[in-house]
Amino acid sequence: MESVLEDIVIVGGGVAGLATSLGLHRLGIRSLVLESSDNLRSAGYALTVFTNAWKALDALGIGDLIRQQHERLQGNVTTSTISGLQTSELPYKAKGKHGEHEVRCVKRRLLLEALAKELPSGTIRFSSEVVCIEESGFFKLVHQWSSKARGSVEFKHGHRLEPKFMQFFGEGVRSGAIPIDDNSVYWFVTWTPSSKEEELEQDPAKVKQLILSKLGKIPEKVRALIENYELDGFISLPLRYRHPWELLWGNISKGTVCVAGDALHPLTPDLGQGGCCALEDSVVLARCLAEVLLTKPTGKTKEKGEEEKDEYKRIEMGLKKYAKEREWRSIKLISVSYVVGFIQENRWKMMTFLRDNALVGFIAGLYLKMADFDCGKLTIS
Repeated sequence: MESVLEDIVIVGGGVAGLATSLGLHRLGIRSLVLESSDNLRSAGYALTVFTNAWKALDALGIGDLIRQQHERLQGNVTTSTISGLQTSELPYKAKGKHGEHEVRCVKRRLLLEALAKELPSGTIRFSSEVVCIEESGFFKLVHQWSSKARGSVEFKHGHRLEPKFMQFFGEGVRSGAIPIDDNSVYWFVTWTPSSKEEELEQDPAKVKQLILSKLGKIPEKVRALIENYELDGFISLPLRYRHPWELLWGNISKGTVCVAGDALHPLTPDLGQGGCCALEDSVVLARCLAEVLLTKPTGKTKEKGEEEKDEYKRIEMGLKKYAKEREWRSIKLISVSYVVGFIQENRWKMMTFLRDNALVGFIAGLYLKMADFDCGKLTIS
């Protein structure tokens, strides 16, 4: 077995792992990324990248590259699948506290490739399974009783859809379609399955039939995206969730180990902030580590053992600073995402009435409000 010593080891080559490694690299710090897969993980097809994530991508130096490959969305359109009527439309032209809002649907593969390409050769080690981490936090994941199916459709001659985030709410079901570029469209369906429906989730044909039966009154163009999608792509995925109060009781960091991305805040998909928040984490974590690693202590020259002990303490303080900075942001996103999901996918008729008539504009506004955040630059004081 090959033994390698590295100052910073990142476990997981997803969005958070690669972005953190790139952030460190931009600041002149080497890291090693261990990924259990034999190549970049592109599961998930696409993710909605809101304003806060573009701030992070710009800080990492790849924002403009990603922009060139994806269409900017003009707004959000919400429709009731019960009545078939549009209930809300929110343009993305409004300005927030941190400038103009910017929303695009980004292919996960292209994002990971862009992050990986900027890293020095040998930074990512594939087919690397972590056996043990000596220090870790104490978090628990729970399975939320919700499921999700998703896919991406390519059109040879263009999809001819407006560049808008289209959402459809029904009785216990939320679905949507988002243009990625001129030829690609991402679609998704989330719902709360009954006990009988849970038994069908391993059969793609039955999952497809189940999903189509739940779509309700949606435009034929959107229904066709799902009807014509290849059968092998219909896999129901359970959604994971962490109670927000566990971030208060648990440890985001412990010693010289910390968590970031989904390991810190597994969000329900109802705000589209999972990947965005992971990018925020990466910039903050890289900055906090650089502040302690690149700032040399003053005073008398210490022996090797004392130097290592001092460095350990400085790294520990850097990670504590990162944890403090990310704690309340993560708690807020987890909580709001859960509440929004509860309202959007509720089966109770009174709740669906309130959602489609009184709360729809408020919910749409929350997407932009939660995205109106700036994680800061990759600079150290």
